[in-house]
Amino acid sequence: MQHQQILRISTQGKTLQKVTAQVAQVVAESGIRTGLCNLFLRHTSASLIIQENADPDVLRDLETFLSKLVPEGYQYIHSAEGPDDMPAHIRTVLTHTSEQIPVGNGRLLLGTWQGIYIWEHRRHSHTRELVVHVWGE
Repeated sequence: MQHQQILRISTQGKTLQKVTAQVAQVVAESGIRTGLCNLFLRHTSASLIIQENADPDVLRDLETFLSKLVPEGYQYIHSAEGPDDMPAHIRTVLTHTSEQIPVGNGRLLLGTWQGIYIWEHRRHSHTRELVVHVWGE
């Protein structure tokens, strides 16, 4: 059995937005008890990560580290979409646009402290599309 749904998530610009509950709802509605949930973010300037969901300092430290690793203001050749666009593409290459999570008893089998986040790398708000594909029995 398979189930697929596209979630449209509005981001607030350069933030990590938790989407665990939305994905968990799709899994629950799928009727699949045991299987795999594949997530795919359909963008090149935002990322999808599984990370600490208890202490927000972890997310702030990740944002700080990546902004220092890939700074804006560098003389990138691609700049037609603004000074934050090319750094966003590089940050996406260094992270992920897809994740796979096992499903058991009709639920995501995330660890206790794990959450699913869309990491917006652009300064402005965007509507991001997250494909949730669940298959199994």
